[in-house]
This record gives sequence, C-alpha cells and structure tokens, in this order.
Amino acid sequence: MDIAVLIPAHDEAQRIADTVEAALAIPGVTRCVVVDDASHDDTAERADTAGAKVVRLTFNVGKGAALEAGAERVANADVVLLLDGDLGHTASQAVKLLEPVLAGQADMSIATFPKPAGKAGFGLVKSLARFGIARMGGGWQAEAPLSGQRALTSRCLEAVRPFASGYGVEVALTVRALRRGFRVVEVPTEMAHAATGRDLKGFVHRGRQFVHVALALVKLALERH
Repeated sequence: MDIAVLIPAHDEAQRIADTVEAALAIPGVTRCVVVDDASHDDTAERADTAGAKVVRLTFNVGKGAALEAGAERVANADVVLLLDGDLGHTASQAVKLLEPVLAGQADMSIATFPKPAGKAGFGLVKSLARFGIARMGGGWQAEAPLSGQRALTSRCLEAVRPFASGYGVEVALTVRALRRGFRVVEVPTEMAHAATGRDLKGFVHRGRQFVHVALALVKLALERH
C-alpha cells in the first residue's frame, strides 16, 4: 500500500518541519510533497531538510492551485493524505484518517478537531459551507465543512479534481465526492493548528474565506455532474 502526503504551505516556517516529520512517521507513508506557495520565509528549506519533496511556486496562487500544482507528484499513490502545513506534531493524528479508508469503509475521510477553548470567529463561513454541502451533497451534514485534513483513495482524488481555487477547495472536494457516489466520513482527531483570531487580520482572512466558499458554491451549482 503506497500512501503519499500532500501539503500546501505559505509562510509556515515555524511548524512545517514538525508537520513533515510527523507525517512521514505515519506507518505506510512513503513520501511527503510540500508545495511552497511563494513563501517569504524559509518554509521550503525547512520542509526539504525534514524530508519532504518540495515544489516551489514563483507566485502565490492560493491553497487550491497549490494543491493542484503538487497533485501529479502523488497521483500514483493508492491513498493520498491532504494536510495543512501548520499542524506541527499533531499531523501524526492523520493515522486516524487512514483507518476507514484502508479498511474499505470510506473513499474520503475528513478530520474533525477538538472544540477550541475560546471563540476564534463568528461561524459565518462554516455555516455557509455546511449549508452548501447539505444542499448540493444530498443532505449530508458536515461537522467540519472547512477541514483540509483528509485521506482519499486515488480513484476518489482523480474524480474530485481539479481542486477549486483558494479557500473553496474543501467544500468542492466534499460536494464532488458526494455527488459522484463516494463514501465520505468524518473522523474525530486531536489535531491542532494556528487559529485565526478576532483581530483585523482574522477578519480579513475570514472575509476572503467567505468569498471563496461562496464562489465555489456558485461554480458547483453550475457544474454538470
């Protein structure tokens, strides 16, 4: 069984090495590909030192396009893990995502995270994403509609590509998988990442997320399936 890890990363120098090392330590993982989305720091160098195969992008293209840029590097794997670069050592929890996929119980598994101690945002983006997935995915109720931590069979990955642009990528992955008859499950994990706060930077980030998710839903509504 060949398991590959694909990680898009932008300015994740503080955590990327821990993320890569934890991912590579998961039983069955044969390689980890990090797509450096034109970082301003030494994300690429640290990922390379930690053992990842690094794809360096000249211009910042966003999460979805970064995933697409690295997709061919993992296309021949039996199972692909999609992970964010800021998971650090908690990336080891991705082993839980593999369990239902390797057991033949799911084609795509999605990580849910523990509830944060404090409130990071107002939940508008998550509510929009959850509504869109239920509306376009046959009523499927997502607990973690924006989770980027996933395990997919190669057949499922090929069916849901190309990756949607920006922060709409997760919603598009789920909706396309459900529309095409793949089995999707959510798996509780103890993963943790850098949360976005209620400061100006956080509001700007969530605003971009909202727009990207809305655009992805519009495109999905027009997509033939």
